[in-house]
Amino acid sequence: MNKKRKLVLENGAVFTGKAFGSDDASSGEVVFNTAMTGYQEMMSDPSYCGQILTLTYPLVGNYGINRDDFESITPFIKGLIVKSASVHPSHFRSRFSLDEWLKANRIPGLYGIDTRMLTRMIREHGTMKGMFAEVDEETESVLERLKQIRFPQNQVSQVSTKNRYVNPASGERIVLIDYGAKKGIVKDLISLGFEVIVVPYQTSSNEILALSPDGVMLSNGPGDPQDIPEAVRTVKQLLGQVPIFGICLGHQLLALAGGAKTEKMRFGHRGANHPVKDVRTGKVAITSQNHGYTVSPASIANSDLEITHINVNDQSVEGLRHKQVPAFSVQYHPEASPGPEDAKELFLEFQQMVHAKQTKIEISKKEGIVHA
Repeated sequence: MNKKRKLVLENGAVFTGKAFGSDDASSGEVVFNTAMTGYQEMMSDPSYCGQILTLTYPLVGNYGINRDDFESITPFIKGLIVKSASVHPSHFRSRFSLDEWLKANRIPGLYGIDTRMLTRMIREHGTMKGMFAEVDEETESVLERLKQIRFPQNQVSQVSTKNRYVNPASGERIVLIDYGAKKGIVKDLISLGFEVIVVPYQTSSNEILALSPDGVMLSNGPGDPQDIPEAVRTVKQLLGQVPIFGICLGHQLLALAGGAKTEKMRFGHRGANHPVKDVRTGKVAITSQNHGYTVSPASIANSDLEITHINVNDQSVEGLRHKQVPAFSVQYHPEASPGPEDAKELFLEFQQMVHAKQTKIEISKKEGIVHA
């Protein structure tokens, strides 16, 4: 881990440090996360597809990599940047060092740079394209290659499951539309006794309803929600047919389906200490977040939605509820992984919504009413 490597940003800034992980060439959108722990969950979160992840906490890798804390089987980050990378991890569950895991997954890393300066630059100028390069490579040459690169628009198709699969249980059936779903979402649904059928992102509403779901979960995922209009159409067709709960990208898709608009943020929310206020109760939860797009507050006035949660720091929209049908969403991650579990109760709220729908159907059957 002594070889030098540099990061070149599209604004011409150069950060030179030491290389670790893979030697593969890589480029992507450079973002930062402020969480103090949970680097394994972050690196395996599909929502980081196409991005070079910068961790602001200075020491990373000290508890190694274990077999249990992955949020997906395949990591999709394009690179990792840290201040200091631990060479000798110490934890009873550790199986690999950070360097070993990055090499095995062909992910390049950079350490020994001023991550505070890089973070402040991103906060000031917004997320930028970046590329790892050899230190002796001409910066102008790297910049020329960077100019030819565009942010990808097909991240969801890269991270979504290709085939549907079932997590069996004895409770109600939830169809989870996989836009890049974290394992934590599936785990929390199963813990409530739900049978979870995971389907690809492009699955039609007719195919979903043919599975006779008692509820539909819209998962997290990477990229711009407007890049997948087919998903918006599907959500719009499902509204009123079945209870819906959206998380992160799923929240943005519900917003678009309900008539609101989304927009790109300057540097997004990525961390584990974002305070979110429930405007209905005044209660504040500390939340885990990872997103670069947000719902436009001004667009909600003429939509079928109402705001339920706001970000205390910047007043951005963090939660929505449909006015006419059982559907709600949040921009943050109630399943955490990593982060605080203050918002776990939202899964119970979804469960109550599913139970209410089922009770209504049972009453209708007893009364001889045919229900759609």
